[in-house]
Amino acid sequence: MELRIRKEVFQTAKEWILEAGKNIRETIDEPLKINTKSNANDLVTQMDQNTEKFFTQKIRSTYPDHYIVSEEGYGDDLESDKGTVWIIDPIDGTMNFVHQKRNFAISIGIYHDGIGEIGFIYDVMNDILYSAEKGEGAFKNGQKIPELKNELVLEESILVINSHWSCENKRVDEKGIQDLVRKVRGTRSYGSAALELAYVAEGVVDGYLTMKLAPWDFAAGMVIVNEVGGLTTKADGQPLDLLNVNTIFSGNKRIHETVTTQYVRLKGE
Repeated sequence: MELRIRKEVFQTAKEWILEAGKNIRETIDEPLKINTKSNANDLVTQMDQNTEKFFTQKIRSTYPDHYIVSEEGYGDDLESDKGTVWIIDPIDGTMNFVHQKRNFAISIGIYHDGIGEIGFIYDVMNDILYSAEKGEGAFKNGQKIPELKNELVLEESILVINSHWSCENKRVDEKGIQDLVRKVRGTRSYGSAALELAYVAEGVVDGYLTMKLAPWDFAAGMVIVNEVGGLTTKADGQPLDLLNVNTIFSGNKRIHETVTTQYVRLKGE
């Protein structure tokens, strides 16, 4: 993407995401219509849908030649990542949104020909905006986030891992995950993939491992993590697919190879 165009898109997307977040904060106490999607724990609300509509209408009227990949079905059905693609999660962490009214985020990754150009993760209730442009670093509310530390060792790391993956499951050998949990200093789970990736970039945690994540969950975070010297791949170290569900390990490069080669033994995706 040409630099001048990227700067314009960055500023426009930033204005839209702050506007959407303000609207959520102002209406969060209104009654919610809650539905389920793939299972009883896969929630969607009218706020998810209305926020996604807000973005898709803005994008299509302002950038009619851009494409959209989004969670709630208002985007395009793409078979290729060519061109400029906005990858949007209107509310990442819907269960947190419903039950806690906090710990959720708006996530927008903007890619051009498969390359991450712009990433935004907006912690709506705390009014914290994580942002990045390719080659220009990552920022938290306008303050530059330092590069991830180089001296990290696995034994001193804190990882984000949902406890589900340390139990018997169909995707990963749970014994390898149990060994990893015993090896690291501690584990956490926050319930919003976007925020968890932002915390990796910020250095609040050192890595994030999960076995099933859609593009709208990781697209923005991958751009932001890359800009602080982190690495995001499939959980076995292979490149990510921007149009399909992936396993994920995102984290400090010093522990990336160790986690993906010594502890993650995939059964299938």
